[in-house]
Amino acid sequence: MIKVLADSTCDLSPELVKKYNIGIIPLYVRLGDEEYKDGINITPSELYAWSDKHGETPKTAAPSVEDIEKFLDKDSTDEYIIFTISSSMSASFNNARLATEDLGIEDRVHVIDSANLSTGIGLQVLYAAELAASGMNADDIVKELDDIRDKVRASFVIDTLVYLHRGGRCSGLAALVGGALKLHPRIAVSEGAMHPEKKYRGKDIRYVMDYVKDMESDLLSANKKRVFITHSGCDRDIVESVRDYLTNLNHFDEILETNAGAVVSSHCGPGTLGVLFIAE
Repeated sequence: MIKVLADSTCDLSPELVKKYNIGIIPLYVRLGDEEYKDGINITPSELYAWSDKHGETPKTAAPSVEDIEKFLDKDSTDEYIIFTISSSMSASFNNARLATEDLGIEDRVHVIDSANLSTGIGLQVLYAAELAASGMNADDIVKELDDIRDKVRASFVIDTLVYLHRGGRCSGLAALVGGALKLHPRIAVSEGAMHPEKKYRGKDIRYVMDYVKDMESDLLSANKKRVFITHSGCDRDIVESVRDYLTNLNHFDEILETNAGAVVSSHCGPGTLGVLFIAE
């Protein structure tokens, strides 16, 4: 049996986790002296309230080697495929490798550096779960994943720059933004890191829809299987406008909406929205 695991930064909804039988390994979020588990006992809204009160960006941490070992059965014959957030962003990947070595089961565990975050990971996770359900063996699944990893298109448009700026997670952000904190940058993931690509002006629906419409040609040539709308607490009318736009493209078989978890939200801040898909 092949078991698919992912760390909590994949931002898959509970419904998708259940449907595809995904094991989720939570990362940690630290609010001052208190430590919480992403998706278990902390929500983005609680995180934002704490951050606003204290004027600080929450800290995050990878699951420990011991945490990951709890998801692995060294006495079984099961194979595992474990997805982690980009190794350049967290120790999650390295700790997963150390866990397999500690248990002595490297021969039946495949640790995948997604080179991505949020549902940029989630797209890969669902792809692997579907291949496993079809009966494909783990080695062949990993080869298929190698083929699509660079085709994942993950980007977000940011409402507030405070969280990215404080967290130092995005190289080149200061040069792009300068002192104009009212701009809304598009942040894309490439080569395992976040990079600013473009900036938008305006309010709410206007700049979000400008961001989505800029991707129209890429969306129309994307893999038809699915597209994600992933956001960190955007207004319902904004999300529905994006959904309507994607629906009217008449291209995707499935349009999925997920909420960013506490770890991703702690870095991108409230009001962030991304459209994520796999290129052909």
